[in-house]
Formats: sequence, structure tokens, C-alpha cells
Amino acid sequence: MKGLFLIIKIVIILILVATGGFASLIAYLTATEYRPKPVEAVEIAGSAKRSASRYVQAGVPLKIVAWNIGYGALDASEDFFMDGGKTVRSPKSRVEENIKGVREFIVQSAADIVLLQEVDVRSHRSYYIDEAAYLAEKWIGSTTFAPNFLTAFVPFPFPECIGAVKSGVLTMNAFISTEASRIALPVPFKWPVRVANLKRCLLVERLPVAGGGELVLVNLHLEAYSSGEGRMAQMNLLIDFLKAEYAKGNYCIAGGDFNQTFPDVDERVFRVKNTERFVPGVLSPDMLPAGWRFVTDTETPSSRLLNEPYSGDPETTQLYVIDGYILSPNTELVSVDTVDAGFRYSDHNPVSLKVVLERE
Repeated sequence: MKGLFLIIKIVIILILVATGGFASLIAYLTATEYRPKPVEAVEIAGSAKRSASRYVQAGVPLKIVAWNIGYGALDASEDFFMDGGKTVRSPKSRVEENIKGVREFIVQSAADIVLLQEVDVRSHRSYYIDEAAYLAEKWIGSTTFAPNFLTAFVPFPFPECIGAVKSGVLTMNAFISTEASRIALPVPFKWPVRVANLKRCLLVERLPVAGGGELVLVNLHLEAYSSGEGRMAQMNLLIDFLKAEYAKGNYCIAGGDFNQTFPDVDERVFRVKNTERFVPGVLSPDMLPAGWRFVTDTETPSSRLLNEPYSGDPETTQLYVIDGYILSPNTELVSVDTVDAGFRYSDHNPVSLKVVLERE
């Protein structure tokens, strides 16, 4: 009987210690929670800030690439626990190889502007590699970075936790850039989930156009794991911002990972096979004012579900079209193509856009 009481006592003590430790962790994460202001200035780094040799030209095609690089850890060989897989942290060698591949693709793309999402700077999940600095090493132009996931520790999944995360969106631009800012998006999560979760944003960069006006670039990565209300609140803020900039006479291009299916995507080709896993929202053209456009390649998948390694078989793989752009009425679409990279370096494929700013 004494032995039974001793076991019960030990179990109670362990429960109290675990509960107290978890409460202490939540208290620490609450005290250190990332609380960005609605609008914050962003540093412009790189050579184009100081150069006066290259302005955006109306009438001349621009090449832009948007790509969620999955922090270098979500290549074709990987799965992910939040999508129905098992992996929490990919091997370091895979992260290094994938980031190297991403940089080589960017150089070979000869893009004027690159909009990247899920770029880690100092995160446990990517072995504290400064991916933003590495990707910018061979870029001739300016770079801007805005965090949208910044926390001292993600206590999930237990016991192999995600840990410390600093990640965000990175814009690489070959033109003169005069100003950059981080605009906070609505956060759909409540305390305590909020303290170790994403605080998404728009990374806005302003490029003067030769002859007058500005090209307003928006790099974005909208909500994935939330209700439709959370996604809609973020879309409303984005669209209101773009409309206000266009009303000033500016050109507007917003690109990145919308985590929502684009208009005109054939649901028979990209149908959701299992609604218990990630189901993207649906973008409607009615969301935008007259003359504005959602733009993406509706024939080629831009993303895949990470419930298992990529098989290459569209019949067994959940594929999506959730990456692309919004263009203002004073821009002319030349082409848009999703590069079918076979998800070699990320669970997303890059989306390449050619666009012309119309002359006034």
C-alpha cells in the first residue's frame, strides 16, 4: 500500500512540475511576444539604393519571379507533420542543398525582381542558417526583408518542437528603391496560440518610375491554417492598400503565396482530394475593382501537399494553384508561367511574370 501511495505521489509531482514548466514557458513567450506596429520602416540593403543608373521604365517589360522557398527544408523528398506527414525538421544537408539550388535558379532566371516567401534568418528548423544573406550574396541590386514569424520558441509538436523561428519575406530588386515598409496584417489567432504563431505582413517597396510615378511592389504570404474570416480580413487590407496607391497614380504589383486558389483554375484538375487536410480559400475576381486582375498560370501546379514525398504522379498527389499576382489596371500582362521544377527545392514552384507598365 505504501508503494502505491509513493507511485501516486511521484506521478502527481511530475504532473505539477510539467504543468508549472509549461505555464512558465507560456508566460515567457507572452512577455517576449513579437508585437509589430501597424507600419514599420524596413532597411534597404544592397547596391541599388546608392545607384542612380537604373530606374523602372514604362513601356519596357519587367520580369518578376515569386517563390515560396519553404525555408529550404520542404523539397520533393520531404513531408511535413502539419500536412499529414511526419517530418518536423529536415536534415541540415538537405537545407543547404536546397538553398544553394534556389540561389542558382534566381541567378539563372535573370529576373529584375524576385519576391520570396518563407526565408529563414535565424531558425532552429533550418539550423540557424541566414538564408536571406546567402541568397543576397550574388544579387546585384537592393534587398529588403520583413519578418512574419518571429518567436523565441514554438513548443509544438512535443517532444520534437519547432523551436526558435525568425522567418519572413525577402524582396530582391534590381532597380532604384526609395522606401520600404512592413505593413502588419490582421492576426486571426488568440492568446495563447498567438504568442508562438505567425504575424503575417505585406513587404512594400517603392520604385520611382522614369518620367513620374512609382511602382509599388508588395511581397506577401497570406494565412494558411486559419478560418476563412482570417484570410478575408487579410485580403481586404491588401486590396484597400492597393486601391489607395493606384488612386495616387502609382503602378501596383502584388505577388507571392496567397494560400488561396486563383480564379479560372479548373477544379477538376486541381480538385481537393481530402478536405481533412489543407484546403485553400478561393479567390474571386469580384474581390477586385474593375480593371484589376488576379494573374497566375492556371495550367501548372504552384504548390503541393506535404503529406508525403512527391511521387510525381498528379493522380496521387494533392496539387494546388495558390501562388501568383495582382496587377493594377495601368499594367499590361505579357506572360505568366509557373516553372515546373518538380518541387525539387521547395513544396512550391516559382511563378514567373512579364509585365509592362503602361505609358501615361
